[in-house]
Amino acid sequence: MMKYAFLVAKNLMRSKRRTLLTISSIAVSIFVFAALSSVPAVARQILGDTASSLRIACHNKAGLAYPIPEAYRSKIVATPHVVAVVAESWFGGIYHDVNDQFPNLAVDPEQVQAMWPDWGISDEAYSQFTKIRTAALVGPETMKRFRLHVGQQVTLRGTYYPFNVTLNIVGVMGGKSPPNFLLFRRDYLSEAAHDQGTVDNMWVRVDQSSSVPEVIASLDEQFANSPAETQSESEGAFLGNFMNNYKIFFQIAQGLGLIVIFTIGLVAANTAAMSIRERRAEIVVMRAIGFTSRTILALLLAESMLIALLGGIIGCGTAYALFKIFSFNANVLGPFGTLALPTSVAIEALGAAATIGFLSAFVPARSAAQRNIVEGLRAVV
Repeated sequence: MMKYAFLVAKNLMRSKRRTLLTISSIAVSIFVFAALSSVPAVARQILGDTASSLRIACHNKAGLAYPIPEAYRSKIVATPHVVAVVAESWFGGIYHDVNDQFPNLAVDPEQVQAMWPDWGISDEAYSQFTKIRTAALVGPETMKRFRLHVGQQVTLRGTYYPFNVTLNIVGVMGGKSPPNFLLFRRDYLSEAAHDQGTVDNMWVRVDQSSSVPEVIASLDEQFANSPAETQSESEGAFLGNFMNNYKIFFQIAQGLGLIVIFTIGLVAANTAAMSIRERRAEIVVMRAIGFTSRTILALLLAESMLIALLGGIIGCGTAYALFKIFSFNANVLGPFGTLALPTSVAIEALGAAATIGFLSAFVPARSAAQRNIVEGLRAVV
């Protein structure tokens, strides 16, 4: 086995420039494929995480731009199977300038932890959030992006609202929380805005997953034929409708990724064919001294797949590193997530690299390995 490994390594180093260029081209293609495929993959992962959620979004039937009365809250609380209700209003402020935008919204503080137990809000942070009128909970990516820290005071400049809000960071959200969100208290926003008793959305948590359809129907029935009719939907459906705005972009990304892989596959096939064609005499001699056609085929395929896998590893590693470094700027998924390299995409990318290596070399390698020894030696002579 070691002698075969030595042969593979020796042949790879025979034309260093060709080997490095082939690895580089595959690395670039795998990087592009991984980057483009990560966008829809992360979107599917976000939707998958909320598929079994017990939360319901109850908002105006006309759209999220239209508010609903805050008075609806008492009726929602009295609905069977409802265990928590949190009213939400979008603020949409910016930190320093227009490039410093991130999702920030105001919520009722009393049941935040009950509504989002999977958001990793510590008891201490939640306690401070309920006690301090200007308290804020911040997602980890926003903390990293602006180099914020717990205890820091920040001011958000109003865009939709004609005023600024000054907040004190009391905790960092974790778990499955949106990584770039900032939450602050709605009573603070209402006081500053002289609120007329309306909210943008009501988040509702039910006791069990089987109760979700029943509560959705009950809520919309209660507010039917009112001045502000509601549309209630599960958290998964709510996020899914939002993600539909990016559906075309996701499809284009997937299509471009496949085109890049196919193109590099053709280039790799041509390179492998040239390399094997140049070594026909050597392969014939190997057959003549006792190497079987199966062994030679395995050696040639091992060379090609090793080159491809090295390129795949470099491409995936580059994508992973860049996503880590620039994750807070990767807002292609909107306010609900940041771009990352999912494990499934990394596996697909490495599988694509291995497939390129195998298919590009299989036909010319098989032809060379099975060539008649006598005819081959005559051609050499």
